[in-house]
Amino acid sequence: LTVIIERTRHLLNMQSAGESLMQLLRQDPTLKSAQAKEMLTKFQEMPHTRIIQILDNEPQNTSQESLADHIEEALMHEVPMLDRSLWMLDTVITLAPLLGLFGTIIGMFNAFSVLDDIQNAASQVTGGIAEALVATACGLLIAMVGLIFFNWLNTHVRVIVHQLETIKVMLLNRRQNQHRL
Repeated sequence: LTVIIERTRHLLNMQSAGESLMQLLRQDPTLKSAQAKEMLTKFQEMPHTRIIQILDNEPQNTSQESLADHIEEALMHEVPMLDRSLWMLDTVITLAPLLGLFGTIIGMFNAFSVLDDIQNAASQVTGGIAEALVATACGLLIAMVGLIFFNWLNTHVRVIVHQLETIKVMLLNRRQNQHRL
């Protein structure tokens, strides 16, 4: 749950910032306005802004290919941070049904170990089987809920990577248009 909550908040904030920065690039291609500077400061910790700031570090006479390579390098540094901690959720999704099955096996051992006592055997066997089925159900429930969130979070990661790629293309196109003028 901690991974789900933390990654959801982080990725939704990042996606929202990306949308705002892409809109800003459409409205102010040079990013020289006061609103642009304010927004870049507000979102300075976002990977989108770090990609945009590559332009500040590049001399004006840098070739388009070189600039594209530098932006791509920055992108490659940012992308692994997007799906950080999702491996834990993936592990829980895989492990939960296995733990449920393990609990089922333990419950079945307990259920059938009471067969020596003929008087109470029926009620104890059914109690053990119920315990085993609860373990299986819990494992499956955890895996199903985790899988839904895992796929949902991966979708947001893909959207943010797409935003970063779009910002890269937008920056390169604007830079190329400035050189033509």
